[in-house]
Amino acid sequence: MPWEWFWAPDYRLARAIVQHLLGLVYLLAFLTAVNQFRPLLGEHGLTPVPRFLASAGFRRAPSLFHLHYSDRFFAVLAWCGVLASAATVLGLVNKLPLWASMVVWGLLWLLYLSIVNIGQIWYAFGWESLLLEAGFLAIFLGPSGTTPPAPVLWLLLWLLFRVEFGAGLIKLRGDPSWRNLTALYYHHETQPMPGPLSRAFHHLPPRLHKVEVVANHGTQLIVPFVLFAPQPAANVAALIIIATQAWLMLSGNFAWLNALTIVLAFAAMNDALLGRVLPVGMPELTPTPLWHRATVLAMTALMIVLGYWPVRNMLGRRQVMNRSFNKLHLGNTYGAFGSVTRTRYEVIIDGTADSDPDDSSDWREYEFRGKPGDPSRRPPQIAPYHLRLDWLMWFCAISPSYGRSWIPGLMKALLRNDRQLLNLLRHNPFPEQPPTFVRARMFHYRFSTREERRATGDWWVRTFVSDYVPPVSLTDTR
Repeated sequence: MPWEWFWAPDYRLARAIVQHLLGLVYLLAFLTAVNQFRPLLGEHGLTPVPRFLASAGFRRAPSLFHLHYSDRFFAVLAWCGVLASAATVLGLVNKLPLWASMVVWGLLWLLYLSIVNIGQIWYAFGWESLLLEAGFLAIFLGPSGTTPPAPVLWLLLWLLFRVEFGAGLIKLRGDPSWRNLTALYYHHETQPMPGPLSRAFHHLPPRLHKVEVVANHGTQLIVPFVLFAPQPAANVAALIIIATQAWLMLSGNFAWLNALTIVLAFAAMNDALLGRVLPVGMPELTPTPLWHRATVLAMTALMIVLGYWPVRNMLGRRQVMNRSFNKLHLGNTYGAFGSVTRTRYEVIIDGTADSDPDDSSDWREYEFRGKPGDPSRRPPQIAPYHLRLDWLMWFCAISPSYGRSWIPGLMKALLRNDRQLLNLLRHNPFPEQPPTFVRARMFHYRFSTREERRATGDWWVRTFVSDYVPPVSLTDTR
């Protein structure tokens, strides 16, 4: 049969798992937008979308919101994304005809693309492009009653290869601590948003940290090539990647980056392996019609062409991380932590009701949901959910330039007790009346030692470094 090479009937469980879990990641992404977009990017947000749309044309930022933007219209489209992604998680989309399932997956991709392209600095993360590229490929997988198309599974593995191999290369080329195996002396403590086990990981013996780095290099620089090997080698490679990503999920909060990488790894597993874990009955498979096969081949040719740019980037001397070479976020390059910060700084915001404040005034601290603040608070588990404001606060501690466009708006919102913005925080110390002044200060943070933890109960030890934003009132912000 001339089309035998096109089909992958032994990977129907892999397709089902990828579709269900990818739908779950979409669901988290759209819920994040529902909960956080309006105070950050809405009509009265910190970086308002209407202002961005007025300066950015459709070619620069393709988005449905060029047709119309209002907070209410955004909410309608975001909730449409929630409902459509929930339908994929529940398997309802798999019961639709081929063309209808492609429409639902295409709608998810289009809606999220429209959000990312107007998301500005709040959506400038590699996992946004990763979700869009994986979501685009999922359009062509077909529902459960059809035979999985092998080219789409190959492209999912090619995407996983770029995620892992790109990250491995950028580490070797970037920070010397990855080459001398000392990167994890610092990383668990200085990563953007530590989790509840990060302190334990940080206090592991230095020899184990070196073992972690060696294992990371092997997983990211060698194992990705085995994904394309015959079975059972590909199964083994996928299991290694899943174990490594699970380890990373335990050691920190990286939104849905690790979860989505695990989703992609399932594309390498055949039914012989997955059937032992999921002994479920599968419907009889039927080949898809010719128009679908032609569409898959055309899409595959497009992705091969787009693959030129990430390959050139990986092979070039000046490799960059997390770059989209087109506005559709297809054929991207990926990578993470090409440099490791040695010292952790945090921007701490507090306020006072005093009319003429000084250091002796009653300053009350705002507490964020995920980022370190109160030294006695254990770092929470947030991932695979994404706290966009908390992440940007970490970048601001590295360089003030990350906050120039929105820190003044944040201070003004706190001085007004803006309800929508305060919903992004864990604790508002001024629930009745807004403060008269707010300020931001820079602190050095480090994990407490075992002795300090026993003596004080604190997870962190912090030391004041300098003022970040001096005390300002609502009059000053005007």
